[in-house]
Amino acid sequence: MDLNLNAQEEAFRDRVRDWLAHNRPVALHQRGVVDGKTWVQRAKEWQRKLYEAGYLALSWPKEYGGQALDPMRQAIVSEELMRANVPGVIGSNAISMLGPTLITWGTEEQKRRYLPKILTAEEIWCQGYSEPGAGSDLASLRTRAELDGDEFVVNGQKVWTSGAHIADMMFGLVRTNPDAPKHKGISYLLIDMKSPGITVRPLVQMNGEADFCEVFFDNVRVPRANLVGELNEGWKVANTTMVHERNWLGSSPQRLFDKLMERARDLRRGGIALTSHQLYRHRLAEMQIDVEAMRLHSLRLLSNAIHKRPGGVENMVAKLVGTELHHRMALTAMEMLGDYGTLGRGEPSALDRGVWSATWFGSIARMFGGGTSEIQKNVIAERGLGMPRSR
Repeated sequence: MDLNLNAQEEAFRDRVRDWLAHNRPVALHQRGVVDGKTWVQRAKEWQRKLYEAGYLALSWPKEYGGQALDPMRQAIVSEELMRANVPGVIGSNAISMLGPTLITWGTEEQKRRYLPKILTAEEIWCQGYSEPGAGSDLASLRTRAELDGDEFVVNGQKVWTSGAHIADMMFGLVRTNPDAPKHKGISYLLIDMKSPGITVRPLVQMNGEADFCEVFFDNVRVPRANLVGELNEGWKVANTTMVHERNWLGSSPQRLFDKLMERARDLRRGGIALTSHQLYRHRLAEMQIDVEAMRLHSLRLLSNAIHKRPGGVENMVAKLVGTELHHRMALTAMEMLGDYGTLGRGEPSALDRGVWSATWFGSIARMFGGGTSEIQKNVIAERGLGMPRSR
C-alpha cells in the first residue's frame, strides 16, 4: 500500500490537528486525580465533544451515528489524538468492540437503539466475559440464562469486569444450554446494569484503583429482544468482539514510548543521561525498533480494513506484541526511576505524578485481557503457522 497521504487526506489531517489544538481538555486528568462522578462527567463531556466534531467512529454507517468514511480517515484521527496526547474516551470499549459487533450481528432495532448512545456517551458499557472459573478458558463459563416467556432469567457471577461500577449496560456471555458442548449453548446478551438483582463490587487493585469489579446476578430479567445473534450461537458473536478487543489492547505504544524517552533524557547515572548510558541506550533502541515494527504492522491491519479483508492471526500478533511491549516499557521505566518508581499517585515525591507504577501494574492486566499471551502464542502457532495443537 502507499504509505503517503494524498492531498485530501493531508487537508483532513490538518483540520483534525487544528481542532485538537483549540479544543484539547485542560481539566480532565487521570481518575486518581479527579475522582468519582466528577471524572465520569468530564470524560463524558470530552467524548461528546469529539463526537459532535465528527471524530468518533468515522467508518460507521451514517444511520447509526457514523459518517461512512473510509478507515484511513479514522486512522488519521487516531494518530492525531495520540500525537496531541489527549485523554482517551470513556466509552472506548463499546466504540471499539461492541459497536462493530452490533453492526455485524445486531438487529436493526438493536443498532438504532444502542449505537448512537454509545457514541454520545449517554450509555457507558462494560464487558461481562470472565468468571471465577472461566478466564483464559472462557468457554467454561457458568452464568446461566433460562428463557421464561419473552425474558431470560440470569444467575451467576462475572469478575474482572472493567468499569462495571460506572456502566449503564453490559455486553456479556451466558450459558443458555448447559447440555451442549462448551463452545455451543452460549448466548450473547445486552444487560441493563440497573436491573433488579444485579450487585456490583469494585475490587481494589495493587495500584489503589478499583476499575475491576465483581458482578453478581440474582434472577436478573433480560428481554429476549436483547439477544444478539442466534440463541446458543453466542460464541460466533463473541469472536467478533474479541478480534476488536485484541486490536484495542494491542494499540500503538508510541505515546508511552515518547513518555519513556522524555523521562530517560532527564534521568542520569554517573552524570550521564540515560539516553546515552550504554545499558539503557541499547534497551531503548530495541524498544524503538519494536515500536516502529508495531506501527508498520498497524498499517498492515489498516490495509486489511481498507480492502475489507477479514482480521485473523494478524490481530492476535498485534495484541501479543503490543501488550508485552507495553509491559517492557513500563518495567524499564520502573528500573530507571529506582526507588522513586515504587511511588504511586498522590505521593508528593513521585515523578510524573506516579504514573509509572500504575502503568506497570496495568501492563500486567493488559497481557491477560482478551486472552493471555500464552493463549495468543498457541493460537498464532496453530492457525497462523499450521503447527499441531498443544496437548
